[in-house]
Amino acid sequence: MTSITCADPAVIVPNPVLIQLTRGSDVESSHRGALCVADASGEIVVSLGNVDAPIYPRSAIKVLQALPLVETGAAEKAGFADAELALACASHNGEGIHVDTARVMLSKCGLTPDALACGSHWPLDAAAARALASGGGSPCTLHNNCSGKHAGMLALAVHLGVDVDGYEHPDHPVQQCIRRVIEEMTGEALSPRACAIDGCSVPTWAIPLRPLAAAFARLTSSSGLSSERAAAAKRLLHACTSEPFMVEGTGRFGTGVMQKLGAAAFVKGGAEGVYCAAFPEHGLGLALKIGDGARRGAEAVAATIIARLFSDRIESAGDLYDMTLTNWRGRAIGEILPSRELADAVERLNPERSGD
Repeated sequence: MTSITCADPAVIVPNPVLIQLTRGSDVESSHRGALCVADASGEIVVSLGNVDAPIYPRSAIKVLQALPLVETGAAEKAGFADAELALACASHNGEGIHVDTARVMLSKCGLTPDALACGSHWPLDAAAARALASGGGSPCTLHNNCSGKHAGMLALAVHLGVDVDGYEHPDHPVQQCIRRVIEEMTGEALSPRACAIDGCSVPTWAIPLRPLAAAFARLTSSSGLSSERAAAAKRLLHACTSEPFMVEGTGRFGTGVMQKLGAAAFVKGGAEGVYCAAFPEHGLGLALKIGDGARRGAEAVAATIIARLFSDRIESAGDLYDMTLTNWRGRAIGEILPSRELADAVERLNPERSGD
């Protein structure tokens, strides 16, 4: 394993422009970034930008964080169904079904929402937030988009027989278990210097895009994984792709992709312009980061790549993400377009490639 250290700002080479936004016939804005598509062996299929610079993957790797929940038997002991496992991998909208499922997960472990250390925020879904406010309610920890992930971590703590208090701290057995799994899946040694705190208070580890893409490819392959790890990966991917609404919710990009492609694609975004994906049919993983943190840039890049890989089922990236810019009257005033560098890279992807 290699040790992660922060890059020297003085030697950073700017990543290429991946996405351009037009107004009329001119480019008005652009998003720079890096991406990597790799197989389970770590061999790069396509890459752009610096794929060896550590980035914080944030919520994009919740499925990796959930692997110990399944492979230790904690999920089975708690009796978690597909919807609950999908929520453990989710950045959900805080809609009613998300909140209710998180509550049920905690109840199955003998816990209440007071155990959650994720903090509170208003539902990400505007309609759900308005309904909560109009009813005189206020957000609680269950509305946090990470409440399912935290409920899964608490289930792991209960199963391991360790104190649930402080489960979010880097030195807690739950987080140490998750750290080891991430190291094994990515092949990267995670030093304390690589650790920061995510928005929901759990550790987030700086990892380059290259090993992240390989880790997501490994989710689709039993090669190099223990039987328990391979079974856990298969179980989680099945749960998420069969219950995609639980992973995000109404109007969200990842949910839409998985509803359209089913088990052929697992897609998960993270804050600050990160996306990771696993493509079982192709045996490939994807990791990308938009430098300015814009979600629109990340989703447009992901849509462009996915549309190419599944060109037999998807006509264009616009079928996955609205690439037309409109004004408040609904009039088209521009487009979201892949840069020449991105378009050329995507053309090198083979839609007919098959996984193991």
